[in-house]
Amino acid sequence: MAKSKAKQTAAWVIVVLLLLGLLGFGAGGLSGTIRSIGTVGDKTIPVVQYQQAVSAQIAALEAQVGSPISFVQAQSIGIDQQALNGVIAERTLDNEATRLGLSVGDERVRARVLQVPSFRGLDGSFDRDAYRRVLQNQGMSDTEFETSIREEESRILLQGAVVDGVRAPSTYAETVARYIGEQRAITWATLTADDLTTPVPGPTDADIQTFYDENPDMFTAPETRKITYAWLTPDMIQEDVTVDETAIRQLYEDRITDFVRPERRLVERLVYFNQAEADAAKAAFDAEETTFDALVEDRGLSLTDVDMGDVDQEALGAAGEAVFDAMPGDVVGPFATEFGPALFRMNAILAADETPFEEAEAELRIELAAARARRVIEDSREGINDLLAGGARLEDLAEQTDLRLGTIEWSEDVQDDIAAYDSFRAEAAVVEQGAFPDLFELEDGGIFTLRLDDIVAPALRPLIDVTDAAANAWQTARTQQAVLEEAQAVAAELSPTTGFETVALIATTEENLTRRSFVDGTPPGFIQEVFALELGEVTTIDAGDFVAIVRLDHQSVPAVGDESLDADMEVFGNNASVGIAQDIFEIFNAEIQRNTDVKINPAAVTAVHTSFQ
Repeated sequence: MAKSKAKQTAAWVIVVLLLLGLLGFGAGGLSGTIRSIGTVGDKTIPVVQYQQAVSAQIAALEAQVGSPISFVQAQSIGIDQQALNGVIAERTLDNEATRLGLSVGDERVRARVLQVPSFRGLDGSFDRDAYRRVLQNQGMSDTEFETSIREEESRILLQGAVVDGVRAPSTYAETVARYIGEQRAITWATLTADDLTTPVPGPTDADIQTFYDENPDMFTAPETRKITYAWLTPDMIQEDVTVDETAIRQLYEDRITDFVRPERRLVERLVYFNQAEADAAKAAFDAEETTFDALVEDRGLSLTDVDMGDVDQEALGAAGEAVFDAMPGDVVGPFATEFGPALFRMNAILAADETPFEEAEAELRIELAAARARRVIEDSREGINDLLAGGARLEDLAEQTDLRLGTIEWSEDVQDDIAAYDSFRAEAAVVEQGAFPDLFELEDGGIFTLRLDDIVAPALRPLIDVTDAAANAWQTARTQQAVLEEAQAVAAELSPTTGFETVALIATTEENLTRRSFVDGTPPGFIQEVFALELGEVTTIDAGDFVAIVRLDHQSVPAVGDESLDADMEVFGNNASVGIAQDIFEIFNAEIQRNTDVKINPAAVTAVHTSFQ
């Protein structure tokens, strides 16, 4: 129960952070005039709810890719529509809950409000002024906020009413667990060309001709597009641009924290709801009744949740001096933080690090030169587009601008020079003969334009041009076939009791194999082949350049009462139950959405989008 409450509180911390992230956006900005972006049934869709949904989607995407994402980038992959669909789904459930008369009492709402740390004062108790201040900055009244909590709780209640009690049949979980838990023991050995009693002779001219005739796809050149292009990249002009010495020094100063890093500490911070809880936790730790890891777990958190990374003394606020005086592994506190009283564990000392300007100058010069080159290219785009609009050929561009002319015979397997850029390959694949040349951007800030001169259809290469390739391919195929035939002959001599050494093979024994096992040195599908064998059966497995002889020595199924079987049954049963419940709820949600009138105000949605840009 404690963990559940902690997780619920953590969720509200995220909500409040989103509120804080949108400060000023509501009170004096967009939502001062536009309060909703539409309706779902009898429910409005508040601007704030859509703002938060978009912000959450962007934050999740940034966490996934590890870099900032602009709204334009997010919109290009449909993040805004995902957020809108999610909000519509939520408001549909809210509308249905109201229609059914589902709601929660004031005490439940009050309890949820009191759980939010940002609504507390320095003493850890609820601060109504802080509560109203946060909501006012967001453009919400306390009534609106509490209504949103009540609707969320009612929505959870409705979802629970639909899916609670959904359980997958026990026979399903047992059947899957027994299937997955089956075990096999095998003896196996590989054969290679070195095991052949008679090496495969080289091909004759007739062999090569026959192989060439029977495998035309192997020797057919792909479609080739003859393209003329003109391009310019930052690297081409980077050495020619002038970099202001003052700008280099200024960039160093602007990024001084990258080059001059004070002494830091690796720190974990465990925040509590109030001073009494924090004091009690520290007392228990000092008395060696618990550990810091256990305290983190008691709060329903993981070590990742409390990790602050490497921080300097100033960033630690009131705890800075104590943390910096501590030894690795020490726990200090509690100290007041913006989230409440907290304990701090210091894990490691990171020494100060300084890179003087003289050492950083060359790197900064290159960075500024590259940025300057990109700006030069960007500034030249308008003039180049004007030339193209005036009918200039690519050859003219090369004479009148910095663009450099080139030609390429491009196919999908060509990835050199300009073809190394994804954007060029994308355009090269679709450009049409006679098309008006457009100017396109390369991934590094460069630009290019292209013209399709000719298309050479796929064609069978003359044998004289591929004789060596055909001979090598014939040799490989015939050797592999000979190895397989040798393996089949050896397998015929083996029985359930015959040792592999009797046929001069060095064998390996594998035991306790399950369908989820992987045997090192074997190709994909090896385990499936093993589980298709009958007890005592000997077979050969052929996977291109891999040939093996395999014998099934033992098979077993999990016994009733087996701990691993019981554990798997629980996992598969729970997973199936969750899947079934999710399917049921999605069907339910889709049905009520189909029967609920949804009206979206495009102008309001656009206004929200504009505020992000």
